[in-house]
Amino acid sequence: MTAPLSGKVALITGAARGQGRSHALRLARDGASIIAVDLCAPVDSVAGYYDLPTPEDLAETVRQVEAAGGRIVATQTDVRDLDELRRVVDAGAAELGGVHVVVANAGIFTFGSRTHEIDPLAWKELMDINVTGVWHTYAAAAPHLLDAGPGGSVIIIASLAGFKGLANVAAYTTTKHAIVGLMKVLANELGPAGIRVNTIHPNSIDTEMVKNVRTYRLFRPDLDEPRAEDAEAAFAGLNPMGKAWIESEHVSNAVAWLASDQSYYVSGGQIPVDGGASVQ
Repeated sequence: MTAPLSGKVALITGAARGQGRSHALRLARDGASIIAVDLCAPVDSVAGYYDLPTPEDLAETVRQVEAAGGRIVATQTDVRDLDELRRVVDAGAAELGGVHVVVANAGIFTFGSRTHEIDPLAWKELMDINVTGVWHTYAAAAPHLLDAGPGGSVIIIASLAGFKGLANVAAYTTTKHAIVGLMKVLANELGPAGIRVNTIHPNSIDTEMVKNVRTYRLFRPDLDEPRAEDAEAAFAGLNPMGKAWIESEHVSNAVAWLASDQSYYVSGGQIPVDGGASVQ
């Protein structure tokens, strides 16, 4: 049986580890070739929250995709640099055969400050990466998507914070609401070309962005160095299904469905992968 994404090329940002690596592996197993990009370098405002991916992480994504039988072109690329992103996407499209699927996954997360006390640098970097970076990703891929014609899919990874107004998470929450607006505009623009655009809204995913001491401390301020098991019950209480951390593969299942023709008429949607947290 033909793989559902055979002959297609997917651009994935933030592909070095976590959700991005999971999406790359799943789409490769479904037959897609992968253009993978990731900054693989520190971001000032994230220091002290969690460690960002390294070049070695991106190399591991390449290894795993190739071990699964997939083709992949991977580069260290900053989504804030539109000219460089265009160059990388153009080169990847030329090598692999176009771009048919875009997974705008790259993003950073900071939290814990009252809105009027947010560090201006943190606000700027979150906007630059989580919002402008998504627009850059689409802008770099758009000529190739349009050339490929009907059946294309743009998938933007949002968050539960794209549904809710999370207290003390203003910058991140603002970015995730902003990309929902972008998605709705693109769904209208690209509909006549037969290209679908949707957002996916995960809750707490089992990645380094969420599973770190600083995040645990939000729920266990009584402990200096809380561990995952110390905060697990609190995280599990955030959704009706009682799941503390959702595995990345479940988000990747939604990505794969939206990338495939099985979701051909699904566009303009906000797809929750959150254990019901958005309605709790």
